[in-house]
Amino acid sequence: MEMHTHSLKPRLSFWQLWNMSFGFFGIQFGFALQNANTSRIFSTLGASPDDLALFWLAAPVTGLLVQPVIGYLSDNTWHPTWGRRRPFFFIGAILAAIALFLMPNSAAVWMAVAVLWMMDAAINVSMEPFRAFVGDKLDPSQQTAGFAMQTFFIGCGAVIASLLPQIFAHYGVSNVPLNGAIPDTVKYSFYVGGAVFLAAVSWTVFTATELPPPDLDSFKVQRQHARSFGVALREIVGGFSQMPKTMVQLAFVQFFTWIALFAMWIYTGTAIADNVYGTVDAQSVAYQDAGNYVGVMFAVYNGVSALAAFLLPVLARATSRKTCHTICLALGGLSLASIFFIHDKQALMLPMIGVGIAWASILTMPYAILAGALPANRMGYYMGLFNFFVVIPQIVSGLLLGFFTKHFFGGHTVLTLVLGGACMVLAAVLTMFVTDQAEK
Repeated sequence: MEMHTHSLKPRLSFWQLWNMSFGFFGIQFGFALQNANTSRIFSTLGASPDDLALFWLAAPVTGLLVQPVIGYLSDNTWHPTWGRRRPFFFIGAILAAIALFLMPNSAAVWMAVAVLWMMDAAINVSMEPFRAFVGDKLDPSQQTAGFAMQTFFIGCGAVIASLLPQIFAHYGVSNVPLNGAIPDTVKYSFYVGGAVFLAAVSWTVFTATELPPPDLDSFKVQRQHARSFGVALREIVGGFSQMPKTMVQLAFVQFFTWIALFAMWIYTGTAIADNVYGTVDAQSVAYQDAGNYVGVMFAVYNGVSALAAFLLPVLARATSRKTCHTICLALGGLSLASIFFIHDKQALMLPMIGVGIAWASILTMPYAILAGALPANRMGYYMGLFNFFVVIPQIVSGLLLGFFTKHFFGGHTVLTLVLGGACMVLAAVLTMFVTDQAEK
């Protein structure tokens, strides 16, 4: 690593890392509510299990369009007060908060799908520049720690958000879908989520500072050039052909990793209702109880990931970032597949520990490996482009998982989870072939 980067970027204290990462607590609060409850909302409004994956397509398609554009725009933004990434955090947070208030008030499936589009676009606008924020502000020696701090807040936000419907039910809030409407437990959870999202992101916006571009004059010239639509389109599309080799290798890892995660988010609810609670009727009490219990399961894996976030940099130093990621993915894949054999709800916590360790690594290691391989002036764009390899597998999942579930697995979504587990193990194998620039 060249020495001059060390003089440009001061080492940040624990609390500076805390402040710059705290917005992720809110972002993940919203994201976790979406992950744990969207299928339940669709089902309660009358969507059939075969259509769930298709309705979920709203989320990744939005990411495909929004992320590289937001990354490109934030690379070419600079304001003396607001900085480069923070305007995008803030605008996204306002829109996401509105969407979180609207989602549980959807009166029909089409409305819930439309709000999911809006919510996901808004979360993407807030979230994408956060990855580049770490690359901008931190010296390479602190980048793994920076991404790990984000992972810690992702875990904490997701634990609380995933548990909210269960907590409200515990305190007597109705968990019953009256006249096909969304239960109050879910409604109140989304209202809290909207407030938390806006508050946490605002904290980072107003407490963190940003480093100006190294050469402000040439940046201003470049920015004028970048404002032309033709130039922007050419650069956004042209960046594909200039992807660093490490990024291409990681793309394959991400592809199979995210097929597994998407299978888990879409189908855990119906799989647990069928495999453990013995029901596929979305209007039944048992089905809604299974929905709350899946929230508890998701809280466990997110809680594990929050703790594992601090152990990962240690394991990565002792072995390598690649080895660390390989071990974590293999553990997660085997854990997800093992749900097939479990018919006792307490025992379901065990696979969630393995999934949590994998999730911590998924949110930390690929970004830490990637940040070392990217040109500094295009960090936002390439982090946005990297999200294609999170989004494309989700689209593939949305198009194919429903087909597999119906025609190969006889509608038993627990078998779809096994398929997801196998994909994650394959991702672990592919990780071994990635080139990590930091190890050269």
